[in-house]
Amino acid sequence: MEKWKQNRTASYIVITLVYIMASAVGILTYRMLKLSWWISLLIADIAATVSTFIFSVFFGNASVYDPYWSVQPPVILAAFAVGQELTGFGILLLIAVFFWGIRLTANWAYTFGNLTHQDWRYTMLKEKTGVFYPLINFIGIHMVPTLVVYGCILPAVYAIRNNVHGNTGSVIFLCLSFLAVILQGTADMQMHTFRRNRTGTFIRSGLWKYSRHPNYLGEILMWWGIALSVVCAVPEAWYLAAGAAANTILFFAVSIPLADGRQSGKEGFEEYKKQTRMLLPIRK
Repeated sequence: MEKWKQNRTASYIVITLVYIMASAVGILTYRMLKLSWWISLLIADIAATVSTFIFSVFFGNASVYDPYWSVQPPVILAAFAVGQELTGFGILLLIAVFFWGIRLTANWAYTFGNLTHQDWRYTMLKEKTGVFYPLINFIGIHMVPTLVVYGCILPAVYAIRNNVHGNTGSVIFLCLSFLAVILQGTADMQMHTFRRNRTGTFIRSGLWKYSRHPNYLGEILMWWGIALSVVCAVPEAWYLAAGAAANTILFFAVSIPLADGRQSGKEGFEEYKKQTRMLLPIRK
């Protein structure tokens, strides 16, 4: 098995099959349930995640889960949009989520080596947690992100299911989401260029000149744009912004501290940190 795991093409095919199966599990689970749509969706999402987790354990690589973050929302939204008479606002929501999902998945595909490669954060957690790693793997690496992105996509699903019509505020916040995807994509491309050329210890050009995590800023703004575009149209559904809030907390409490912690071991990090904002790409 180890030999074909090192083959990039074979690894892509395996990952694709895993996600086709996970999507099928989620859709079948949803159709079997006779509960409220949001509860059925939650259970179906969890079932799809469990399916992905089983394969990640089989291949001994938690990064099998990595594409789930960007594949889950478009699949869910498309499943609810099929057969639905969409409003103009619903179509724009679909376009925004697919624009985000395709770009982020393409970025994953570009950086994906093969099934022997695992995200450094997962390897670090495995080394630190030892015997407890299987539990950390299931809850922390797989289930928590699934629940967060479930909360993020819920406003768009709500809008499509209820034929919500947007207003001026909705359009403004959807524009924020589109700009956030462009911001994130630009930051990722600049980082890829830097890693190829390696002109210094820290990237100090483009969006990264003034921000340590402009890609994370794009991800945060994407989901606030989606959530607030729906809340503008349906103010009484303000609670739908909970997913965007949870996503923001995840980045501030986990992703950013982990990334900065890894960088802190490099010479000159403290000076770099003093000169560079955490998120906003503006001069400090």
